[in-house]
Amino acid sequence: MRYFIYSVVLLCFYSTLAYADAVIPTADLPGTADITFLGRYQGSVIVAYRRGEFERFVLPLAPLKARPDKRDSHNNIRFAPEKSRIIEGAHTRLVYLLPEGRTPLEAAVNYRRTIMDKGGKVLFSCGKEICGGDPHRASEGGGGDMSLAMFLQSEEDVLAYNESFSNGHCALTSRITGQQYLTAELPEQHAFISVLAYTVANDDFCRVFKHRTVVVLDVIVPRIMEQKIVVVRAEEMARKINDQGKVALYGIYFGINKAVVKKESRPTLNEIAKMLTDRPKLKILVVGHTDSAGSFAYNLDLSQRRARAVVSILHKEYGVSEKRLKSFGVSFSCPAATNRTEKGRARNRRVELVTW
Repeated sequence: MRYFIYSVVLLCFYSTLAYADAVIPTADLPGTADITFLGRYQGSVIVAYRRGEFERFVLPLAPLKARPDKRDSHNNIRFAPEKSRIIEGAHTRLVYLLPEGRTPLEAAVNYRRTIMDKGGKVLFSCGKEICGGDPHRASEGGGGDMSLAMFLQSEEDVLAYNESFSNGHCALTSRITGQQYLTAELPEQHAFISVLAYTVANDDFCRVFKHRTVVVLDVIVPRIMEQKIVVVRAEEMARKINDQGKVALYGIYFGINKAVVKKESRPTLNEIAKMLTDRPKLKILVVGHTDSAGSFAYNLDLSQRRARAVVSILHKEYGVSEKRLKSFGVSFSCPAATNRTEKGRARNRRVELVTW
């Protein structure tokens, strides 16, 4: 009994310390700044910030729908939009705490007007439970339904740039109410926008933010990733196929969501053709792999089409017999690394040559 009481006292003590870390900010988080062409809701304060020079962002264009056969790492039923757009490029996330008395709807309407005034267009919008998933969760929780906030950024990703019970962590992981959401495009700025607004409803460690509205702003500026992959030579390809039965190639490039082989792929294609010419008895299976952005079915079709495109070029442009080539796509079923980071996702987007 004495041990139990001692444990409870310790828990209350550490909980109090954690709670003390979350305070109403009076100034922006150091080292942060607004997106120049969007600005902020008047009186807001930046409580979290993150920037990636090249990342993949799935922009919802429809409400989230349940995938009952899929679970995330916290045992939540997965939800994903039936329609979306995958954007790759510079990604900035800004999290704002709005002044007292402001509502999520006010914030969403304000951003909508700003976007329209700048010649932009709203691609999708929703509110509360209409958005799909659990409308009362931000990016934290397990054993239930995924939320829109979780789809946009997982709890693990939130913790990667926010300390537990910090202002940013509280703003991004609390229980919430009244969520409003919109996605938009700003053609003149070459940018895509995601705006999620909600009111914090936390009675625990983050109660200092209770009844305050938070805006989570994601801005993605598309660009083509600089190609830095060293071309694998024919001899190295053959050695790996001989030793391991396969070789992974990162020098075959495609457009985003496309199965057209880019001209930058030519050096790698030349080496594949040389290997096959030097080894006339070798037969290969060309396997397309993707990361996990988007549904499995979508990526399965995309990976199959990409594999077929490579086979077609090897046959039509390099004269390799079709009898020596087969194509196959596996979606994201065989990852080479985690899909939770851009570095890992980049490793998963590949073409493999497998001997058969």
